[in-house]
Amino acid sequence: MGKDLEVAILFADVVGSTQLYEQMGDLKAREMVSRCLDVMRDATEQHDGTVIKTMGDEVMSTFLSADDAMNAARQMQNLISNDKGLGLEGGGHVAIRIGCHFGPVVQENRDIFGSAVHTANRMTSQAKAKQIITTASTVEKLSPEWRATVRQIDVATVRGQSHEVALFEVLWQPEEATSMLPTIGWGNKSRGGGEARLSLRYQGQDIKMNDVKKNVTMGRAEDCDLVIKGNLISRLHARIESQRGKFMLIDESTNGTFIQTIAGDEIFVRRDSTQLAGEGVIGLGKVAQPGTALAVHFIIEE
Repeated sequence: MGKDLEVAILFADVVGSTQLYEQMGDLKAREMVSRCLDVMRDATEQHDGTVIKTMGDEVMSTFLSADDAMNAARQMQNLISNDKGLGLEGGGHVAIRIGCHFGPVVQENRDIFGSAVHTANRMTSQAKAKQIITTASTVEKLSPEWRATVRQIDVATVRGQSHEVALFEVLWQPEEATSMLPTIGWGNKSRGGGEARLSLRYQGQDIKMNDVKKNVTMGRAEDCDLVIKGNLISRLHARIESQRGKFMLIDESTNGTFIQTIAGDEIFVRRDSTQLAGEGVIGLGKVAQPGTALAVHFIIEE
């Protein structure tokens, strides 16, 4: 009889391996794919994961924590997509795509089963070369450092599920994550200069957060600092707290909060928190385009 457990399920596969065989010939292409599989297996084991099985040019692994899965996924992408670590002379370029989902599985005879496995596989089929794609349930399990590198990019249907699943891209290359959140900084590092201030603007109302005002509440309830009405908005939908020079948005709603940075990136939080950085727009319950009636504009000034 199988046993139930919750794990991060990760699929990694080589993109366009058929073309690889055409370009490089059977022998070289087989060696290239074999090296990729070695990198995937090593990365899994180095981050406390278990390789469940290898199928052709694909590896399926499980991890007890979402962070371990992401650390392994980043290592795989770093070594393969950046042409490092394969050690093949004059080989063609090779790339991989990775999908991940955190959920319950049934484990039997060293294999795993369940709808969570289908969802993880679907994430992989949605991923492009050099991408890591995951689900909201994985994002909820990630540490703040990893969550800061995630953006919602789309929705997709999954076999056997009636509702759509939100797709999140994990920006594993440091420069991508930096451009997405230009002023992000973790830990107690000094930000240099004076105290940071956050300005919020909503329908002609201006609220400034600083040393004195360290909390702002948003929602339908009349006692919120920003009263925002809408059928997707909870009574106390979200709040912003000033914590050691950082501004954390904490969502307490049913439908979540959408943040768009000035660079056009999107961050989704539900029953969780994220750090606000730079400048952008907050939407309660749904994406709010800049300048529209439900858009809360924010800007952080050093």
